[in-house]
Amino acid sequence: MIFTVAIDGPAAAGKGTIGRAVARELGFAHLDTGLLYRAVGTRALHDGNGVIDPVWAAEIARQLDPADLESPDLRSGRAGLAASKVAALPDVRTALLDFQKRFARRDGGAVLDGRDIGTVICPEAEAKLFVTASDEVRAARRHAELGTGTVDSVLADLRARDARDAGRDVAPLRAAADAFLLDTSDKTISEGVAEAIGYVRDRIFAGRG
Repeated sequence: MIFTVAIDGPAAAGKGTIGRAVARELGFAHLDTGLLYRAVGTRALHDGNGVIDPVWAAEIARQLDPADLESPDLRSGRAGLAASKVAALPDVRTALLDFQKRFARRDGGAVLDGRDIGTVICPEAEAKLFVTASDEVRAARRHAELGTGTVDSVLADLRARDARDAGRDVAPLRAAADAFLLDTSDKTISEGVAEAIGYVRDRIFAGRG
């Protein structure tokens, strides 16, 4: 069976947690596409001694290996900011596009989460979700995850990243017109996951009808 689940949303809204849970429940493969950009951004920063060279970042993207996605450093706040910067580079996005499209249409089903899955990478996805939450809730979650800084500083970083992601010329962050909106602000992890799984199951059954 070929069935693609596209999950988009801003940072710390819960899309990664939900994506992994949906994939596990349905036996689908899962790809956190943000890790692709984090891997490229982190290495570009390292190689450029703190400065991202757009040409070299695109070359890193073309050479990216799945093993590069295993580094624990990719979950850091620094990696997230680097990802947001390289994600705005058209040549980087082009280099990573084919990788994601092939993954999405693999046999056995696939779940991809990111910021432009339902709008750019997989506009043909059979199920699309846009996972969101209030700025304050997202900041509290990310602060708890990072364990450093203050909630206010994390909130400022999230809002700056949201502005970059939504305002970039190439593949801006936005919900697909046919996406199911899932606001997790007042939901537990279990509640958000259950709602997402229910929606995807409905889409699977609808496709079989």
